[in-house]
Amino acid sequence: MFQKVSKRYKCGICGKVLTTKCNLAIHRRTHTGEKPYHCEVCEKAFSVKAYLTEHKRTHTGEKPFHCEICGKSFSDKGYIKIHKRTHTGEKPYHCEICGKAFSQFHNVRSHQLIHTGEKRYHCEICGKPFSRLGNLSRHKRTHTGEKPYRCDDCGKAFSNVSDCEKHRGVHSKPYHCEICDKTFSVKESLTVHKRVHTGEKPYACEVCGKGFTSSGTLIRHKRTHTGEKRHRCEICGKSFPEKYVLTLHKRIHTGEKPYHCAVCGKDFSDRCSLKKHNRIHTGEKPHHCEICGKAFSQNGTLKRHRRIHTGEKPYHCLICGKEFSHKSSLTEHTRIHTGEKPHYCEICGKAFSEKSVLLVHKRTHTGEKPYHCEVCGKEFSNSGSLKGHIHTHTGEKSHYCEICGKAFSNLRCLIRHNRTHTGEKPYSCVICGKSFHRSDYISSHKCTFNDGDKPYH
Repeated sequence: MFQKVSKRYKCGICGKVLTTKCNLAIHRRTHTGEKPYHCEVCEKAFSVKAYLTEHKRTHTGEKPFHCEICGKSFSDKGYIKIHKRTHTGEKPYHCEICGKAFSQFHNVRSHQLIHTGEKRYHCEICGKPFSRLGNLSRHKRTHTGEKPYRCDDCGKAFSNVSDCEKHRGVHSKPYHCEICDKTFSVKESLTVHKRVHTGEKPYACEVCGKGFTSSGTLIRHKRTHTGEKRHRCEICGKSFPEKYVLTLHKRIHTGEKPYHCAVCGKDFSDRCSLKKHNRIHTGEKPHHCEICGKAFSQNGTLKRHRRIHTGEKPYHCLICGKEFSHKSSLTEHTRIHTGEKPHYCEICGKAFSEKSVLLVHKRTHTGEKPYHCEVCGKEFSNSGSLKGHIHTHTGEKSHYCEICGKAFSNLRCLIRHNRTHTGEKPYSCVICGKSFHRSDYISSHKCTFNDGDKPYH
């Protein structure tokens, strides 16, 4: 019996050992940069003939390798092998440092650079370093403006293939969430979305410990610690941590509103605002309070609502120290100190500190009373008056005076009553200086003076 001994060929430059003379010749090209195989369509060059064969399929569209599970086609045999792991869940490559598993070898190599912090590839234009050659190649296109990837459906061009693939999903959304039926154009978006249901937040900030559902959100969050704002508006000079925020900001200057409501035709500067607006028409309220079950159309409204239960008041007046649960309430309160009244009625010229009060005031001119009592049909110009009126039917008096225990049907009456204990008289006559604890009293007082009567002293 004879034992077959394989020959081993050593690279004279880096010392790497290869099993065949052909493999050694191909390997040497990584040092020499030689690329003898050229594409006759785009003239791109390759070091290995097999790479050229695979590349040609990008021009012909040929995809001869088919997945027997889902039927998806691929141009390269290696891709179908990797693709099958999405069905089997196989992840044969493991990080030796943290144990994380990957379906592709190059992914584990890239991942390991997170631990080492190594960034071997540098942009020769701006000097920015990268841990992966592919990232550097994509970055260079920000300088050259090259967009080699084009959507087959609409012709839109992109600088990297992942953006092109995401865009193609605009024309179709094949990935469905089995919990809420929401659809996605990209599988990764579905994976991140599912964490909304599971509560999983695998990405943690090493500075403050806050968890996030996606790595991109974590990266953006980190800039709140570093204060980094790389993207600058060339019109006003304002800087932003994210490019997309700068894009949205520029629309303030240009007035561009590219997103349109299909129902009422209203225009919006960003997709998120349009999405929130659409809920006015659909009545959708996807955000629920886990304490009382109340539903809201926007997550921000839910966060503010929760403060009713927690009693949290994170906004403080720097002048008097009064606390507020909403930032808008603090802004309105501050105007009591400053006397600012930025909202004017275009009919009578009267000024108001709050936009909502101006809106209610305008109804005194138009006669509009959009709030109706379901019991007696009486109409009101504002919701607060309707709520107070409803108590006349129910007899409910939920507001109690802490001093004497007297009950009132609405908060406004209780506040007015409290002044009988404190002696507070916030309403003063500008002519004679007399003070009153109710606004309607000073109105009556001014009338008596205007009628020629001597002011009451």
